[in-house]
Amino acid sequence: MANELEDRIWQALKTIKFPGMSRDIVSFGFVESVATEGGRAGVSLHMTTHNEEAVAEVRDAVERAVAGVEGVESAEVEVRVSRPAGSPGAAAQQAVSQGDLLPDVRHIVAVASGKGGVGKSTVSTNLAVALARQGHRVGLLDADIYGPSVPMMFGISERPRIEGNRVLPFERYGVKVMSLGFILEIDTPVIWRGPMVMKALEQMLGDVEWGALDYMIVDLPPGTGDAQLTITQKVPLSGAVVVTTPQDVALIDARKGLAMFRKVNVPVVGIVENMGTFVCPHCGEETDIFKRGGGERTADLLGTPFLGTIPLDPKVVHSGDDGRPIVDAEPDGRHAEAFAAVARAVAEEAEKQASERPKISIV
Repeated sequence: MANELEDRIWQALKTIKFPGMSRDIVSFGFVESVATEGGRAGVSLHMTTHNEEAVAEVRDAVERAVAGVEGVESAEVEVRVSRPAGSPGAAAQQAVSQGDLLPDVRHIVAVASGKGGVGKSTVSTNLAVALARQGHRVGLLDADIYGPSVPMMFGISERPRIEGNRVLPFERYGVKVMSLGFILEIDTPVIWRGPMVMKALEQMLGDVEWGALDYMIVDLPPGTGDAQLTITQKVPLSGAVVVTTPQDVALIDARKGLAMFRKVNVPVVGIVENMGTFVCPHCGEETDIFKRGGGERTADLLGTPFLGTIPLDPKVVHSGDDGRPIVDAEPDGRHAEAFAAVARAVAEEAEKQASERPKISIV
């Protein structure tokens, strides 16, 4: 009977999502144990986060879910919280701002989207190159485990070199680059459960010889899930850039992505609208293939900065396929100008966050 009751409790816990994420607290490994004695039920949770509101929300949800299970007369929920290394307000911040994984990286900026197909990796790639062209030391981590496209966009097909137990990133166009795509065969699908995804990301963060960087751009997979949670837990993000296209279906998902970062206390730098107005190269006529102004309206609605529109142009596609980002291929073009503006906004927000971060004395 006790086992049946515990099984029902586990099933109830699988219906509870971590705030801002698409997966449940059981699959994330936050539930350590479930025990029953008569009609009394005890649940033990262990979460790694600096978001106290999320912890309280999960605890309340667990208490309600367990109390609603048939056969449970009383429910007791125990919650242990570990602070991620380098998180705002965490004791671990007295060491280095990024913890042990990225001790020499000043600012980490995530580029995300609520859905695939909006050109997130194109934005990540050109944003990184634009920052490098502005004189910053830049790294790009392709954290899109399931569909890494950064290797093609940088024209890299070799395997990374290893020295000792450290992986050496590639360097192209002034940017240090690492991706799971450098290791996997090009046609090999990634069919991994959450713990494997999280372990792979930890290794790309901690086992790569990134060196001293001013900015690390993290190209996240679309949606919300394991990769996003791992990044927000393991390193303190200076901010996040949300990429969308102007049409309504993309904007709906963009709002979800933005809400996710706010749930986990990551500042949102702003929204980039990709694939905006198309200008015919032959007649000069403008065509709004994906509508017009959706990104700006969404930014106004959600109270976040609008970083600009990236025009829709076949040149961007060709440059990405050729392994030369458009910012480098046409440094004086309208796309380079648009990405340069995004890069300046990202740098400004990152410095603002750094200035507001509590100063910790090391003794």
